[in-house]
Amino acid sequence: MISYKPFWNTLESSQETTYTLITKHSVSSSTINRLRRGDGLSTLTLNDLCRILNCKIEDILEYVPNNDDQSLQ
Repeated sequence: MISYKPFWNTLESSQETTYTLITKHSVSSSTINRLRRGDGLSTLTLNDLCRILNCKIEDILEYVPNNDDQSLQ
């Protein structure tokens, strides 16, 4: 499963907030809600977040193995 815990840590250590992401950088509130719920995001959105926060993808998300992950077999 994909976890966005690194995003929240990166956001906390930056000068940005969810408010500035929405108002200054035009990140939609639904994107913020998707991050909160752990829902999927497009690579374009991930790219935008990395650009805004000046960080690497691993500062936004991480893969956490989970028994509920879909098997490829």
